[in-house]
Amino acid sequence: MLKEVVVSGIRPTGYLHLGNYFGAMRNYVRMQDEYNCYFFVANWHSLTTHPDTRELKNSVHRVIAENIACGLDPEKVALYVQSDVPEIAELYLYLNMLAYKGELEKTATFKDKVRLQPENVNAGLLTYPVLMAADVLIQRAVKVPVGKDQEQHLEMARNFADRFNHRYGEVLPLPYAFNYGDELIKILSLDGIGKMSKSENQMATIYLADSDDHIRKKIMKAKTDQGPAEPNSIKPDYIQNLFTLMSQVSSKDTYQKFEDDFNASSEGNCIIRYGDMKKQLAEDMAQFIHPIREKAAAIQNDEVLLQKLMKQGAEKARERASETLKIIREAIGLNN
Repeated sequence: MLKEVVVSGIRPTGYLHLGNYFGAMRNYVRMQDEYNCYFFVANWHSLTTHPDTRELKNSVHRVIAENIACGLDPEKVALYVQSDVPEIAELYLYLNMLAYKGELEKTATFKDKVRLQPENVNAGLLTYPVLMAADVLIQRAVKVPVGKDQEQHLEMARNFADRFNHRYGEVLPLPYAFNYGDELIKILSLDGIGKMSKSENQMATIYLADSDDHIRKKIMKAKTDQGPAEPNSIKPDYIQNLFTLMSQVSSKDTYQKFEDDFNASSEGNCIIRYGDMKKQLAEDMAQFIHPIREKAAAIQNDEVLLQKLMKQGAEKARERASETLKIIREAIGLNN
C-alpha cells in the first residue's frame, strides 16, 4: 500500500527554537514512519525579505543539521534545500498564470509584510503563496502540516490546483492541512508576550542552539506572579506555559509535585515556589536540549556529510518532481 505524501518547509531565517520543536519537528519525526515525507529548507522564500545572504548558506546548513538532530532520518524522508529542486520554479511559473493579482493582494501575510516593509513590496512577496503552492504540488502532496497563519496559503494552493485541473485535466491532487490534532502544543514566549520567535524577543525564546547557561538564565527570568488567589485556580497563560514546558522535559513526578503545589495554593498560603520550579525546569530543559545541540553542531561542522545528505535529499525530491512536471507539460501541451 502506497503511503500518502506529506510536504512541509521551514525558512532558514533565525535559529530554530522550542516552539518549532514541539509545534512541528517532533511531529515530523512521527510522520516519517507513517507517510512519504518531503521536508525542505525554503531558502527561495527567505529572499522575499531581502536578508543578508552572506549568512544564508550557514543558516540552511544549520536548519538541515537541527532537523536531523531532532530525529529526522535522511534515509526515511527527502530532506532537501528548495533551490536544489529547479522543477519547483518551473511549476511556479505555470501556477502564476492561474493566480490573480486581486486575490494575492488580499492575503493576510502580504498585507502584513506591506505594512512592515513598505519600501520592499516586491513581486516575490506578492506571489509568495504561488511559490508555496508549487512547493506542495510539485510532489503531489495530499497532506501539509501547517500552522494557523499558513492555512490561507494552503487554501490558495488548493484553488490553484483546482483551476489547473479544470483547465488542463485532472492532474494535481488537492492538498489539505494536517496535524495530530490535540497533540499540537503551543509554546509561548517566556515574557508572556506572544509565541516564541526565531527573530524577536530573543531573551524570552529558547533556541535549540542555546548553551546550558543561556537556557538557565532565560528560564530564571521567565514571567511569574504572586501565586493563585484561591485553590485550583485557572493558570494565566505565562504560568501555564511553564507547566507546559515542564510536562515535556521533566519527569511526571516532578511535574505533578508543582501542579499539586499550585492547586493547593491560595492568597496567604502560597505553597507553589516559582523560583524552585524554574530552577528545576532550567536544569531539565538544559539536559533535554544538550544532545540536540551537540549533534546538530557535529553535523553542521561536517561539510562532507552535509553535502552528501543535501544531495541525497535533492535527488529524492527531484525524482518525484520530474514525474510531476512531465505530467503537467503533457496536460498543458508543452511537450514538443
